[in-house]
Amino acid sequence: MVTCVIVDDNALFLEGAADLLRREGLDVVGVASNSAEAIRLVAELRPDVVLVDVDLGDEDGFELTQRLYDVSATSKVILVSTHAEEDLAHLIEGSPALGFIAKTRLSAQAIHDTLARAA
Repeated sequence: MVTCVIVDDNALFLEGAADLLRREGLDVVGVASNSAEAIRLVAELRPDVVLVDVDLGDEDGFELTQRLYDVSATSKVILVSTHAEEDLAHLIEGSPALGFIAKTRLSAQAIHDTLARAA
């Protein structure tokens, strides 16, 4: 089973996404609302996947992505956002993230598909 941590500053999204992904068979082992929490959880739990919102309030999801890879090279980061992928393409390509999923398309299958494309 794929283990997952979700990082987003929106509490309603965190709750909804965690519930959805659990119902679809992912093991959501933690949620974080900021970079400090995310780094602590990833260092402690070493999840297979970390979903990181590109907009974390005053924090930058792209910067956090790099920091997470420094903490755990085995955890794969997938960026999520309400923004269109095309609007972020150059930033996504320049990051160590494995891929991108629009929040409106978030599902266990979308995560599995992203992992498979990168393999």
